[in-house]
Amino acid sequence: MATLSDTQTYVPGVDPKTKYYGPPPIQVRAIFGAATHVGLVRANNEDHYAVVQRYRTRRVLLTNVANEHLVPTQEEAFALSVADGMGGAACGEIASRLALSAAWHWGGRESRWLMNVADLDESAIDEQLHALGELLNEALVDRARLDPSTAGMGTTLTIVYTVGRHAFVAHIGDSRAYRIRGESPLRLSSDHTLAEELRAAGVPEHQAQRKRHVLTNCLNSKGDPVYVEWRHLLLELGDWLLLCTDGLTDLVNDAEIAHEVRLSSDPQSACDRLVKLALARGGKDNVTVVAGQYLEQEPNSPTQ
Repeated sequence: MATLSDTQTYVPGVDPKTKYYGPPPIQVRAIFGAATHVGLVRANNEDHYAVVQRYRTRRVLLTNVANEHLVPTQEEAFALSVADGMGGAACGEIASRLALSAAWHWGGRESRWLMNVADLDESAIDEQLHALGELLNEALVDRARLDPSTAGMGTTLTIVYTVGRHAFVAHIGDSRAYRIRGESPLRLSSDHTLAEELRAAGVPEHQAQRKRHVLTNCLNSKGDPVYVEWRHLLLELGDWLLLCTDGLTDLVNDAEIAHEVRLSSDPQSACDRLVKLALARGGKDNVTVVAGQYLEQEPNSPTQ
């Protein structure tokens, strides 16, 4: 028979309380906005977006313990996402919508729902995001197998998942994610394009720029391998997160994006201002913007 000493394993330097339990995430008040437009040239909108709220709650159903000892708790997380489809006709629209619906499906079934960030396991996060990229890619491959008219479709996908002040960015393609603090924009994603590879190789800017729309990494119906770029950062109160498709960034630079955010009263007005600016500069593509602002939690909030 195994004894307690037989089954306990101690790892030097690892605090099991922190690793497996840890403190609850610091709660913040988050407000969001989103806007999308077909643009002034395209016939249909191949962009899709979503902002999702997740809860982890506890409430007592039956007990003889006094209420003050078992106080109900509610922790929340948010996921912001944009997808920019491609493939001709309506195929790009199908691809971007399918990427978000597949992410919704698999996100609800994940076995490692990231809420406790006290002791991050980066290798586990990397493995989980790689698996998600493969599953989303399979969704496009399966659709093309059933409907050959969609063969060749693809889409970008950029997701930011936040738990309290922790933000996790997962990115495929050339849509973008930013953190904006005051007038200082920090780009949280890189463009997975041939232009970026040419720049890294030292090719002159005017030559590299011609390849800015040639993707080297995207969700695709051909089954080509996909790479998920990701990063983790800690937000400060007052920070903004902004996701957008290249219909905005082709026409509005990073500093201008941050300036428009600073002039905005809330995330919805920021999204509206940026879409309006892209249209005023020609609206050559579909344009989509999603924004969130992270503020101090209100007193007496149920999430505290």
